[in-house]
Amino acid sequence: MRHWLIPALAAVLLLNGCSWIKSWGDDEDDPDEPAKLVEFEPTLKVSEVWSTGVGDGLDKAGRQLWPAYSAGTLYAADYKGLLTAVNAENGSRRWEIKTELPFTGGPGISGDLLMMGTQDGEVFAFDASTGTQLWSATVTSEVLAAPAVADGVVVVRCIDGRIFGLDADTGQRLWIYDHSVPLLTLRGNAPPLLRAGVAFIGYDGGQVVAISIDDGALMWEQTLVTTEGRTELDRLSDIDGQLVFIASDLLVSSYKSRLASLAADSGRLLWFKDISSATGVTVDRINLALSDKDGNVWMLDRRNGAESWKNDQLRNRGLTRPAFFGGFIVVGDREGYLHWINVNDGHFAARKEAGGDGFSGPPLVVGNTLYALTRKGKLHAYRAGAALN
Repeated sequence: MRHWLIPALAAVLLLNGCSWIKSWGDDEDDPDEPAKLVEFEPTLKVSEVWSTGVGDGLDKAGRQLWPAYSAGTLYAADYKGLLTAVNAENGSRRWEIKTELPFTGGPGISGDLLMMGTQDGEVFAFDASTGTQLWSATVTSEVLAAPAVADGVVVVRCIDGRIFGLDADTGQRLWIYDHSVPLLTLRGNAPPLLRAGVAFIGYDGGQVVAISIDDGALMWEQTLVTTEGRTELDRLSDIDGQLVFIASDLLVSSYKSRLASLAADSGRLLWFKDISSATGVTVDRINLALSDKDGNVWMLDRRNGAESWKNDQLRNRGLTRPAFFGGFIVVGDREGYLHWINVNDGHFAARKEAGGDGFSGPPLVVGNTLYALTRKGKLHAYRAGAALN
Protein backbone atom coordinates (compact mmCIF):
# COMPACT_ATOMS: atom_id res chain seq x y z
CA MET A 1 0.00 0.00 0.00
CA ARG A 2 1.39 3.35 -0.96
CA HIS A 3 2.49 5.63 1.89
CA TRP A 4 0.18 8.48 0.92
CA LEU A 5 -2.85 6.28 1.60
CA ILE A 6 -1.81 5.49 5.16
CA PRO A 7 -3.24 8.64 6.82
CA ALA A 8 -6.60 8.12 5.12
CA LEU A 9 -6.71 4.47 6.09
CA ALA A 10 -4.98 4.56 9.46
CA ALA A 11 -8.19 3.70 11.29
CA VAL A 12 -9.11 0.86 8.97
CA LEU A 13 -9.01 -2.59 10.48
CA LEU A 14 -8.85 -5.15 7.68
CA LEU A 15 -9.90 -8.67 8.54
CA ASN A 16 -9.37 -11.76 6.43
CA GLY A 17 -12.61 -12.32 4.54
CA CYS A 18 -12.23 -16.07 4.19
CA SER A 19 -11.59 -17.01 7.83
CA TRP A 20 -11.07 -13.77 9.67
CA ILE A 21 -11.19 -15.04 13.24
CA LYS A 22 -8.44 -17.54 12.54
CA SER A 23 -6.17 -15.02 10.82
CA TRP A 24 -6.73 -12.32 13.43
CA GLY A 25 -4.69 -14.19 15.99
CA ASP A 26 -3.79 -17.61 17.31
CA ASP A 27 -6.14 -20.49 17.97
CA GLU A 28 -7.07 -19.24 21.45
CA ASP A 29 -8.75 -16.20 19.84
CA ASP A 30 -11.30 -18.51 18.21
CA PRO A 31 -14.09 -19.19 20.74
CA ASP A 32 -15.35 -22.19 18.77
CA GLU A 33 -13.28 -25.25 18.00
CA PRO A 34 -13.48 -26.62 14.44
CA ALA A 35 -15.91 -29.52 14.16
CA LYS A 36 -14.26 -32.92 14.29
CA LEU A 37 -14.34 -34.74 11.00
CA VAL A 38 -17.07 -37.38 10.94
CA GLU A 39 -16.40 -40.89 9.71
CA PHE A 40 -18.35 -42.07 6.69
CA GLU A 41 -18.32 -44.81 4.08
CA PRO A 42 -16.89 -43.31 0.86
CA THR A 43 -19.15 -43.63 -2.18
CA LEU A 44 -16.77 -41.98 -4.66
CA LYS A 45 -13.21 -42.94 -5.56
CA VAL A 46 -11.01 -39.83 -5.79
CA SER A 47 -7.38 -40.07 -6.90
CA GLU A 48 -4.62 -37.51 -7.01
CA VAL A 49 -3.33 -37.20 -10.58
CA TRP A 50 -0.33 -35.01 -9.84
CA SER A 51 0.97 -32.31 -7.51
CA THR A 52 3.70 -29.71 -7.83
CA GLY A 53 5.13 -26.80 -5.88
CA VAL A 54 4.54 -23.24 -7.05
CA GLY A 55 6.70 -21.22 -4.70
CA ASP A 56 6.06 -20.17 -1.12
CA GLY A 57 2.29 -19.81 -1.34
CA LEU A 58 0.61 -17.12 0.72
CA ASP A 59 1.71 -15.26 3.81
CA LYS A 60 -0.90 -14.25 6.41
CA ALA A 61 -1.98 -11.03 4.73
CA GLY A 62 -5.18 -12.33 3.13
CA ARG A 63 -3.89 -12.26 -0.41
CA GLN A 64 -6.18 -13.62 -3.12
CA LEU A 65 -3.79 -15.64 -5.25
CA TRP A 66 -6.04 -18.24 -6.83
CA PRO A 67 -5.00 -20.49 -9.73
CA ALA A 68 -6.45 -19.68 -13.16
CA TYR A 69 -6.90 -21.87 -16.23
CA SER A 70 -6.77 -21.21 -19.95
CA ALA A 71 -6.23 -23.46 -22.98
CA GLY A 72 -4.63 -26.41 -21.18
CA THR A 73 -2.46 -24.33 -18.85
CA LEU A 74 -2.78 -23.48 -15.16
CA TYR A 75 -1.33 -20.21 -13.90
CA ALA A 76 -0.40 -19.65 -10.27
CA ALA A 77 1.64 -17.20 -8.21
CA ASP A 78 3.08 -16.81 -4.74
CA TYR A 79 3.35 -13.77 -2.48
CA LYS A 80 7.05 -13.28 -3.25
CA GLY A 81 6.47 -12.69 -6.94
CA LEU A 82 6.94 -16.14 -8.47
CA LEU A 83 4.64 -16.60 -11.47
CA THR A 84 4.24 -20.10 -12.89
CA ALA A 85 2.56 -21.71 -15.89
CA VAL A 86 1.87 -25.44 -15.52
CA ASN A 87 0.64 -28.09 -17.95
CA ALA A 88 -2.85 -28.84 -16.62
CA GLU A 89 -2.70 -32.46 -17.78
CA ASN A 90 0.50 -33.60 -16.05
CA GLY A 91 1.76 -30.74 -13.85
CA SER A 92 4.96 -30.12 -15.82
CA ARG A 93 6.35 -26.58 -16.06
CA ARG A 94 5.70 -24.56 -19.19
CA TRP A 95 7.52 -21.51 -17.82
CA GLU A 96 8.33 -19.79 -14.53
CA ILE A 97 9.52 -16.27 -13.73
CA LYS A 98 10.70 -14.69 -10.50
CA THR A 99 9.48 -11.11 -10.52
CA GLU A 100 10.05 -10.30 -6.81
CA LEU A 101 6.80 -8.32 -6.93
CA PRO A 102 4.48 -8.41 -3.87
CA PHE A 103 1.57 -10.12 -5.60
CA THR A 104 -1.76 -9.88 -3.81
CA GLY A 105 -4.42 -10.49 -6.48
CA GLY A 106 -4.57 -12.81 -9.47
CA PRO A 107 -3.84 -14.31 -11.82
CA GLY A 108 -6.48 -12.95 -14.15
CA ILE A 109 -6.39 -14.50 -17.61
CA SER A 110 -7.94 -13.60 -20.95
CA GLY A 111 -6.53 -14.99 -24.17
CA ASP A 112 -2.79 -14.23 -24.20
CA LEU A 113 -3.06 -11.62 -21.43
CA LEU A 114 -2.12 -12.66 -17.89
CA MET A 115 -2.66 -10.02 -15.19
CA MET A 116 -1.50 -9.62 -11.58
CA GLY A 117 -2.17 -7.00 -8.92
CA THR A 118 0.25 -6.04 -6.16
CA GLN A 119 0.32 -4.77 -2.59
CA ASP A 120 1.88 -1.54 -3.84
CA GLY A 121 -1.05 -0.58 -6.06
CA GLU A 122 0.29 -1.75 -9.39
CA VAL A 123 -1.07 -3.94 -12.16
CA PHE A 124 1.24 -6.03 -14.34
CA ALA A 125 0.38 -7.70 -17.64
CA PHE A 126 2.34 -10.67 -18.94
CA ASP A 127 2.29 -12.73 -22.12
CA ALA A 128 0.50 -15.92 -21.09
CA SER A 129 2.50 -18.09 -23.48
CA THR A 130 5.99 -16.93 -22.42
CA GLY A 131 5.73 -14.95 -19.16
CA THR A 132 7.20 -11.85 -20.81
CA GLN A 133 6.07 -8.62 -19.14
CA LEU A 134 3.98 -6.53 -21.52
CA TRP A 135 3.12 -3.46 -19.45
CA SER A 136 2.51 -2.14 -15.96
CA ALA A 137 0.12 0.47 -14.58
CA THR A 138 -0.22 2.30 -11.29
CA VAL A 139 -3.52 2.45 -9.44
CA THR A 140 -4.34 4.04 -6.08
CA SER A 141 -4.09 1.16 -3.60
CA GLU A 142 -3.58 -2.56 -3.06
CA VAL A 143 -5.20 -4.94 -5.56
CA LEU A 144 -6.58 -8.02 -3.82
CA ALA A 145 -8.98 -9.29 -6.51
CA ALA A 146 -7.77 -10.67 -9.80
CA PRO A 147 -8.05 -8.09 -12.62
CA ALA A 148 -10.60 -9.01 -15.30
CA VAL A 149 -10.76 -8.07 -18.98
CA ALA A 150 -13.51 -7.66 -21.55
CA ASP A 151 -13.98 -5.56 -24.69
CA GLY A 152 -10.32 -4.51 -24.65
CA VAL A 153 -10.57 -3.08 -21.11
CA VAL A 154 -8.86 -4.43 -17.99
CA VAL A 155 -11.08 -3.78 -14.95
CA VAL A 156 -9.19 -3.48 -11.67
CA ARG A 157 -10.71 -3.30 -8.17
CA CYS A 158 -8.61 -1.50 -5.53
CA ILE A 159 -8.94 -1.91 -1.79
CA ASP A 160 -9.82 1.79 -1.37
CA GLY A 161 -13.04 1.27 -3.38
CA ARG A 162 -11.84 2.66 -6.70
CA ILE A 163 -12.36 0.76 -9.95
CA PHE A 164 -9.99 1.39 -12.86
CA GLY A 165 -10.49 0.72 -16.54
CA LEU A 166 -7.16 0.19 -18.31
CA ASP A 167 -6.41 -0.31 -21.98
CA ALA A 168 -5.69 -4.03 -22.41
CA ASP A 169 -2.97 -3.36 -25.01
CA THR A 170 -1.02 -0.63 -23.23
CA GLY A 171 -2.20 -0.36 -19.61
CA GLN A 172 -3.16 3.28 -20.16
CA ARG A 173 -5.89 4.52 -17.82
CA LEU A 174 -9.21 4.92 -19.62
CA TRP A 175 -11.51 5.74 -16.70
CA ILE A 176 -11.93 5.55 -12.93
CA TYR A 177 -15.00 4.93 -10.78
CA ASP A 178 -14.84 5.93 -7.11
CA HIS A 179 -16.94 4.52 -4.27
CA SER A 180 -16.56 4.95 -0.51
CA VAL A 181 -15.80 2.03 1.81
CA PRO A 182 -16.51 1.67 5.57
CA LEU A 183 -13.79 2.10 8.18
CA LEU A 184 -14.03 -1.54 9.28
CA THR A 185 -14.04 -4.20 6.59
CA LEU A 186 -13.09 -7.79 5.97
CA ARG A 187 -9.76 -8.13 4.19
CA GLY A 188 -10.82 -9.16 0.74
CA ASN A 189 -12.54 -7.91 -2.40
CA ALA A 190 -15.03 -9.54 -4.72
CA PRO A 191 -13.46 -9.98 -8.16
CA PRO A 192 -15.11 -7.86 -10.86
CA LEU A 193 -17.75 -9.79 -12.81
CA LEU A 194 -17.86 -8.71 -16.45
CA ARG A 195 -20.83 -9.51 -18.68
CA ALA A 196 -22.26 -7.94 -21.83
CA GLY A 197 -20.44 -4.63 -21.49
CA VAL A 198 -21.15 -4.29 -17.76
CA ALA A 199 -18.88 -4.68 -14.70
CA PHE A 200 -20.69 -5.85 -11.57
CA ILE A 201 -18.90 -4.97 -8.33
CA GLY A 202 -19.65 -5.92 -4.72
CA TYR A 203 -18.70 -3.38 -2.05
CA ASP A 204 -17.72 -3.50 1.62
CA GLY A 205 -20.72 -1.39 2.63
CA GLY A 206 -23.18 -3.97 1.31
CA GLN A 207 -23.81 -2.33 -2.08
CA VAL A 208 -23.69 -3.86 -5.56
CA VAL A 209 -23.01 -1.54 -8.49
CA ALA A 210 -23.17 -2.01 -12.24
CA ILE A 211 -20.85 0.20 -14.29
CA SER A 212 -20.19 0.46 -18.00
CA ILE A 213 -16.99 -1.27 -19.10
CA ASP A 214 -16.69 1.24 -21.93
CA ASP A 215 -16.48 4.44 -19.85
CA GLY A 216 -16.95 3.56 -16.16
CA ALA A 217 -20.36 5.27 -15.93
CA LEU A 218 -22.65 4.07 -13.13
CA MET A 219 -25.66 2.19 -14.50
CA TRP A 220 -27.31 1.24 -11.19
CA GLU A 221 -26.59 0.72 -7.51
CA GLN A 222 -28.44 -1.54 -5.07
CA THR A 223 -27.90 -1.73 -1.31
CA LEU A 224 -28.15 -5.36 -0.33
CA VAL A 225 -27.59 -4.87 3.40
CA THR A 226 -26.92 -1.90 5.66
CA THR A 227 -23.99 -1.30 7.98
CA GLU A 228 -26.21 -0.89 11.05
CA GLY A 229 -25.41 -2.78 14.26
CA ARG A 230 -24.50 -2.41 17.93
CA THR A 231 -20.80 -3.15 17.45
CA GLU A 232 -18.26 -2.67 14.68
CA LEU A 233 -18.30 -6.39 14.00
CA ASP A 234 -22.11 -6.38 13.82
CA ARG A 235 -21.86 -3.73 11.11
CA LEU A 236 -19.63 -5.78 8.78
CA SER A 237 -21.60 -6.00 5.52
CA ASP A 238 -18.90 -6.87 3.01
CA ILE A 239 -19.68 -8.39 -0.36
CA ASP A 240 -16.30 -10.02 -0.88
CA GLY A 241 -17.21 -13.32 -2.52
CA GLN A 242 -17.79 -14.43 -6.07
CA LEU A 243 -20.81 -12.90 -7.82
CA VAL A 244 -22.59 -15.07 -10.40
CA PHE A 245 -24.47 -13.99 -13.51
CA ILE A 246 -26.91 -16.57 -14.90
CA ALA A 247 -29.81 -16.10 -17.29
CA SER A 248 -30.80 -12.50 -16.46
CA ASP A 249 -30.07 -12.73 -12.74
CA LEU A 250 -27.16 -11.66 -10.54
CA LEU A 251 -26.57 -13.82 -7.45
CA VAL A 252 -24.77 -12.16 -4.54
CA SER A 253 -23.88 -13.04 -0.94
CA SER A 254 -22.87 -10.76 1.92
CA TYR A 255 -21.06 -11.41 5.17
CA LYS A 256 -24.05 -9.87 6.95
CA SER A 257 -26.87 -12.40 6.63
CA ARG A 258 -27.97 -11.74 3.10
CA LEU A 259 -27.99 -13.94 0.04
CA ALA A 260 -29.90 -12.40 -2.83
CA SER A 261 -30.86 -12.59 -6.47
CA LEU A 262 -30.98 -9.30 -8.36
CA ALA A 263 -32.22 -8.43 -11.83
CA ALA A 264 -28.97 -7.82 -13.70
CA ASP A 265 -30.41 -5.03 -15.86
CA SER A 266 -31.73 -2.89 -13.00
CA GLY A 267 -30.52 -4.22 -9.63
CA ARG A 268 -34.12 -4.94 -8.60
CA LEU A 269 -34.32 -7.44 -5.72
CA LEU A 270 -35.91 -10.72 -6.84
CA TRP A 271 -35.52 -12.80 -3.67
CA PHE A 272 -33.30 -13.03 -0.60
CA LYS A 273 -32.46 -15.36 2.28
CA ASP A 274 -30.79 -14.62 5.61
CA ILE A 275 -27.56 -16.55 5.03
CA SER A 276 -24.11 -15.04 5.68
CA SER A 277 -21.21 -15.80 3.36
CA ALA A 278 -18.03 -13.90 2.57
CA THR A 279 -16.84 -16.40 -0.03
CA GLY A 280 -19.64 -16.04 -2.57
CA VAL A 281 -21.86 -18.42 -4.50
CA THR A 282 -21.46 -21.14 -7.11
CA VAL A 283 -24.18 -22.11 -9.58
CA ASP A 284 -24.77 -25.14 -11.78
CA ARG A 285 -28.03 -25.06 -13.74
CA ILE A 286 -30.71 -24.48 -11.09
CA ASN A 287 -28.49 -25.45 -8.14
CA LEU A 288 -26.85 -22.77 -6.01
CA ALA A 289 -24.18 -23.82 -3.49
CA LEU A 290 -22.45 -21.77 -0.83
CA SER A 291 -20.55 -22.07 2.44
CA ASP A 292 -21.72 -19.73 5.17
CA LYS A 293 -19.51 -17.95 7.69
CA ASP A 294 -20.20 -20.61 10.35
CA GLY A 295 -19.12 -23.49 8.13
CA ASN A 296 -22.51 -24.76 7.01
CA VAL A 297 -22.79 -25.89 3.39
CA TRP A 298 -26.06 -25.07 1.61
CA MET A 299 -27.75 -26.25 -1.55
CA LEU A 300 -30.55 -23.99 -2.81
CA ASP A 301 -32.70 -23.48 -5.86
CA ARG A 302 -31.14 -20.47 -7.56
CA ARG A 303 -34.51 -19.45 -9.05
CA ASN A 304 -36.22 -18.75 -5.73
CA GLY A 305 -33.81 -19.53 -2.88
CA ALA A 306 -35.70 -22.64 -1.76
CA GLU A 307 -33.52 -24.87 0.43
CA SER A 308 -32.66 -28.35 -0.86
CA TRP A 309 -30.40 -29.33 2.03
CA LYS A 310 -27.91 -28.03 4.59
CA ASN A 311 -24.80 -29.85 5.83
CA ASP A 312 -23.71 -28.63 9.30
CA GLN A 313 -20.89 -31.13 9.91
CA LEU A 314 -18.04 -28.79 8.91
CA ARG A 315 -18.80 -25.93 11.29
CA ASN A 316 -15.95 -23.55 12.16
CA ARG A 317 -13.60 -25.20 9.68
CA GLY A 318 -13.06 -22.04 7.57
CA LEU A 319 -14.56 -23.36 4.35
CA THR A 320 -13.82 -22.21 0.82
CA ARG A 321 -16.51 -21.44 -1.70
CA PRO A 322 -17.85 -24.74 -3.09
CA ALA A 323 -17.09 -25.98 -6.60
CA PHE A 324 -19.41 -28.24 -8.59
CA PHE A 325 -17.73 -31.46 -9.71
CA GLY A 326 -20.10 -33.73 -11.59
CA GLY A 327 -22.82 -34.84 -9.20
CA PHE A 328 -20.91 -33.44 -6.22
CA ILE A 329 -19.72 -30.20 -4.72
CA VAL A 330 -16.24 -29.86 -3.24
CA VAL A 331 -15.19 -27.54 -0.42
CA GLY A 332 -11.79 -27.09 1.19
CA ASP A 333 -11.21 -26.32 4.87
CA ARG A 334 -8.51 -24.47 6.80
CA GLU A 335 -6.82 -27.71 7.89
CA GLY A 336 -6.20 -28.72 4.28
CA TYR A 337 -8.99 -31.26 3.72
CA LEU A 338 -11.12 -31.38 0.58
CA HIS A 339 -14.66 -32.70 1.05
CA TRP A 340 -16.79 -34.17 -1.75
CA ILE A 341 -20.51 -33.81 -0.94
CA ASN A 342 -23.38 -35.36 -2.91
CA VAL A 343 -25.43 -32.71 -4.70
CA ASN A 344 -28.67 -34.64 -4.21
CA ASP A 345 -28.66 -35.26 -0.46
CA GLY A 346 -25.77 -33.36 1.15
CA HIS A 347 -24.00 -36.52 2.34
CA PHE A 348 -20.22 -36.90 2.27
CA ALA A 349 -18.93 -38.99 -0.62
CA ALA A 350 -15.13 -38.64 -0.39
CA ARG A 351 -12.37 -36.77 1.43
CA LYS A 352 -8.75 -36.00 0.59
CA GLU A 353 -6.07 -34.35 2.71
CA ALA A 354 -3.98 -31.86 0.75
CA GLY A 355 -2.38 -30.22 3.80
CA GLY A 356 -0.71 -26.87 3.46
CA ASP A 357 -2.66 -24.96 6.14
CA GLY A 358 -5.77 -24.72 3.98
CA PHE A 359 -6.23 -23.27 0.53
CA SER A 360 -5.48 -20.05 -1.31
CA GLY A 361 -9.03 -19.97 -2.67
CA PRO A 362 -11.84 -22.21 -3.87
CA PRO A 363 -11.18 -25.42 -5.83
CA LEU A 364 -10.99 -24.96 -9.58
CA VAL A 365 -12.82 -27.49 -11.75
CA VAL A 366 -11.95 -27.89 -15.43
CA GLY A 367 -13.66 -30.77 -17.21
CA ASN A 368 -13.09 -33.95 -15.18
CA THR A 369 -10.24 -32.54 -13.08
CA LEU A 370 -10.28 -30.56 -9.85
CA TYR A 371 -7.33 -28.33 -8.93
CA ALA A 372 -6.55 -26.96 -5.48
CA LEU A 373 -3.69 -24.67 -4.43
CA THR A 374 -2.73 -24.77 -0.76
CA ARG A 375 -1.62 -21.77 1.26
CA LYS A 376 1.87 -23.27 1.36
CA GLY A 377 2.11 -23.30 -2.43
CA LYS A 378 1.32 -26.90 -3.34
CA LEU A 379 -0.87 -27.34 -6.42
CA HIS A 380 -2.86 -30.60 -6.55
CA ALA A 381 -4.90 -32.19 -9.35
CA TYR A 382 -7.64 -34.76 -8.60
CA ARG A 383 -9.97 -36.92 -10.65
CA ALA A 384 -12.88 -39.08 -9.57
CA GLY A 385 -13.45 -42.64 -10.73
CA ALA A 386 -16.48 -44.88 -10.59
CA ALA A 387 -18.72 -44.65 -7.55
CA LEU A 388 -17.95 -47.19 -4.83
CA ASN A 389 -20.49 -49.81 -3.84
